[in-house]
Amino acid sequence: MSIVTQTATTPVNFTELGLIPPLLARLTELEYNQPTPIQSQAIPSVLKGRDLIAGANTGSGKTATFALPMLQHLFMQQQSEKTLSSKSRKGNFVAGLILVPTRELAKQVADNIKSYAVHFNGAIKTVAVFGGVSANTQMLALRGGTDILVATPGRLLDLISSNAIKLDRVKTLVLDEADRMLSLGFSEELSELLGLLPKQKQTLLFSATFPEQVQVLTKELLTEPVEIQLQSSDASTLVQRVFTVNKGEKTAVLAHLIIQHQWRQVLIFVNAKNSCNHLAEKLSKRGITAEVFHGDKGQGARSRLLDAFKTGEIEVLIATDIAARGLDIEKLPVVINFDLPRSPLDYMHRIGRSGRAGEVGLALSLIDHEDYHHFKIIEKKNKIRLEREQVEGFEADEVKNTDDNKPMAKPEGSGKKKRKKKAPVNADIWAGFTDSE
Repeated sequence: MSIVTQTATTPVNFTELGLIPPLLARLTELEYNQPTPIQSQAIPSVLKGRDLIAGANTGSGKTATFALPMLQHLFMQQQSEKTLSSKSRKGNFVAGLILVPTRELAKQVADNIKSYAVHFNGAIKTVAVFGGVSANTQMLALRGGTDILVATPGRLLDLISSNAIKLDRVKTLVLDEADRMLSLGFSEELSELLGLLPKQKQTLLFSATFPEQVQVLTKELLTEPVEIQLQSSDASTLVQRVFTVNKGEKTAVLAHLIIQHQWRQVLIFVNAKNSCNHLAEKLSKRGITAEVFHGDKGQGARSRLLDAFKTGEIEVLIATDIAARGLDIEKLPVVINFDLPRSPLDYMHRIGRSGRAGEVGLALSLIDHEDYHHFKIIEKKNKIRLEREQVEGFEADEVKNTDDNKPMAKPEGSGKKKRKKKAPVNADIWAGFTDSE
């Protein structure tokens, strides 16, 4: 296995990566001035047809890493063999298959690919298929096949069973967010889909983490892959902070922070659908309008909410973990964990919605006494250690200054103890995350 390790941004231009003029022209229009580390290291190898396993922080530019070479291969093949495209589409075939875990990521990836391919003038057909919308509409879109198919596993299997698409001519397979797909229970669906693919193909696997299931998948799928593990040397782009609060005061602290710092775009994570609605109602009583984003929302409603949030029409969005993966919201300044995620891995994916592609971001976690132990586990699993801070005016009851951070018991006979006042948070730290205009 070839291993390439990247610890800092490589000073290389897109012109040096071997990309063709139509793609370079589009990247210039999109103001992609310099490749990210994953792009500069991976694109040349992918263009050479090598298998790839890549681990990188969220927001590192993975979509362009696999999409640009895939588009280039398909376009060049069409230019050299004029009948290739028509032949591949007569039997509902697909040349490039990209599997993703969520509907939102499927749509986002497909939209990005279509954007990169603008100067191919329609030569490359790209279709996204996922649950939550009519399968009949997607079957019509797949009529005659497609060059690139972005799909969630379950819906793809449904379409295959309806003879809407065939996988036996796939030349390139991409597994994006592989760890997430497996954690969501797609293991059986993936196995079934992989059995329908040709043995001879290029496989590109992207995963933020590599649990045992992903490692097994890697060994089974990839042949002498190039391995790229990115370790960011600049942690300053995402500031992580944790505030201790008393039980029952989280909503008050949250509203105080939003109003005090005049945040204009905040993504708040909770653990349940009803928690989304409940928190939105409580914030409304404090003069803050928030929308909710969860699995009970139809796909059309979810797409409209995300579009409105991205454009700033919606300032506060409360979401479950369906928003923790794959969503690329440009320059999202603040992410807040109102509820801690159940999985330490999901903590990293949640906060990764901010501080993307080198942009400055702020990730806050609000924890009460019952959360202390769980947050300690999150820190241990993710190899981080964050100072416990307090919000002036909402100071939490004292806790032991110990590793387990359990609530401090009052000594017997001590009577009522006055709450200790902590120093206010340094206002300078908030400056970059306040919009006072």
